[in-house]
Amino acid sequence: MSLRSLPSIILAFILYNVVVFVSGGTDVLKSSLFELNMLSGGVWQFTVGDLIVLLTLFLLFAEIVKSTYTSTSSLVDHGLSMIVFILCIVEFLLVPQAATSTFFLIMVATAIDVIAGFTIGIRVARRDLAIGGAID
Repeated sequence: MSLRSLPSIILAFILYNVVVFVSGGTDVLKSSLFELNMLSGGVWQFTVGDLIVLLTLFLLFAEIVKSTYTSTSSLVDHGLSMIVFILCIVEFLLVPQAATSTFFLIMVATAIDVIAGFTIGIRVARRDLAIGGAID
């Protein structure tokens, strides 16, 4: 099994757990990293939770791009992505520190990864078979 077959979105899952459990609670997610004064007069605040969601979106993009390749490791990647999604659901339902919007968005990203991975994988495989002349 290569590193390519590991779902990179697990990094967001691990990062969330490290940040929340090391800091002792979910209050750290609301901690401001920086603030910017906008032209409108409003103040935009970027928090730790926002950073984790932003990282999750970049990792989701990488996973979707990765799902366009057909190989043996892609099957392992899809299976491991499903396991990460199941872990997210279980943690969201059973662990009080996971009952946040940040974790919910990580869980939704893992669900999109699973659905997109299988959908794109099937479409790419059908195209590969059609090019080879096996499917009409």
